[in-house]
Amino acid sequence: MTNEPKGGSPTRRSVIVAGAATAASAAFPMPALRAQTREIRFLNAEPAVDSVRALRVAAAQYEKEKGVRVVIDTVPSGDAYTRTVAAIRGGRPYDISTLIFVAHVLTLANEGQLTPITDLVNKHKWGKRILFPVNGQHYWYMYDYNLCWLFYRKDLYDQAKLERPKTWAQLLENSRRLASTDGGSQRFGMATPIGSNDATNWMSLGYLWAEGVSLFDKDWTNTFASDENRRRTAAYLDFFGDLAKTMPPGMTQATFGTITAAFSAGQAAHAPYAGRLIEVLEQRAPQLADKYGMMPYPDSAGKAAAVNHGYDGWVVGKTAMAEEAVRFLEWFSDAHYINFLHSAPLHFQPPRLDIYDDARWRAHPLIEKHAEAVKTMQGFLDDPAITIRSIDTEGPVPDLRPAKVFESFVFPEMLQNKVLKNMPSEACVAEAVAKMNRVIAA
Repeated sequence: MTNEPKGGSPTRRSVIVAGAATAASAAFPMPALRAQTREIRFLNAEPAVDSVRALRVAAAQYEKEKGVRVVIDTVPSGDAYTRTVAAIRGGRPYDISTLIFVAHVLTLANEGQLTPITDLVNKHKWGKRILFPVNGQHYWYMYDYNLCWLFYRKDLYDQAKLERPKTWAQLLENSRRLASTDGGSQRFGMATPIGSNDATNWMSLGYLWAEGVSLFDKDWTNTFASDENRRRTAAYLDFFGDLAKTMPPGMTQATFGTITAAFSAGQAAHAPYAGRLIEVLEQRAPQLADKYGMMPYPDSAGKAAAVNHGYDGWVVGKTAMAEEAVRFLEWFSDAHYINFLHSAPLHFQPPRLDIYDDARWRAHPLIEKHAEAVKTMQGFLDDPAITIRSIDTEGPVPDLRPAKVFESFVFPEMLQNKVLKNMPSEACVAEAVAKMNRVIAA
């Protein structure tokens, strides 16, 4: 995304906690097929100027070459699913929509509102854990990863003669050592959100995935409730409670922009984020644009590491122009996809593996300048030791149960119980397990 990742709105993934699957079947009648107007309606959820421009240039060229008009409507990413549903209800569905949550794709696919694009998806080789088939069919053309990892101030590490941490204890010690008050300005060791919002779900849980915590097994049993996962999570909370003491005040209200501002202003020595943060440094703090390092979330023992999952993609609606919309996506993926990626060159991490070797993609000045960062990002996909997980992608197949856990802020509330209420870690975990069970059963 070209705004703050996963959208700037308070709730990026408005699902289904209130029974959206049932609501979908009741409220989404199969749309009446509109007359063949030779027009494709495309709902874009990347509202940054450069991204909109890239799509409109592609649309103009497609009309010139194919005689088919492509109308680009743009909304904030947090509004994409709502607008998609509203268009279906209104009897004029979008031919192509941007969706940013696997549960939304699952819901619409199960309601018969999407056209499979399996042949198009299978034309390419994709990175790990980025395709989410539904009943053996692909409905989602993924255009980027929004992986979240940890940034650190490499210059401060060099000055303090610190090594890149491989364990929670080392990260905590480094955060403590780099917190300082100098000339009246205060620097904190870490900036990480702990509020009941998407930012916390995305930025603060990578340590759990590194530690091997899981939420569901292949039979959809709540494995988070197991003794082993309770123990691992309690240890994480002990660590996080200490780490929170190195953070700026107000982390319960922190969102995506709060974290980028803290790191780019030199207020925090460590911060979680995606490639967007590098672009922010280039724009707002160029003096720091060569002073950052990147690393995955460590585990407690220095044996494993993880990044938190994120993703965005396009779907084709079940419309009269669906066949033409698939042709447009195929044409776009060859002719203009790289131009679109260049509209956020370090934030739009390609999910298609062929892009990394494409000289056209590598020719962007920021990709060339930050080649080491790009190598690290690609390494997250290539390294089998790096785990890529998130709440909403837990489980053996796409399903609404992890989506409900995500939307209910089970884990942000667990962090708040530890950090704000100073509850014993085991009690925080027990409450999270109980809430998770309630949410799944609802």
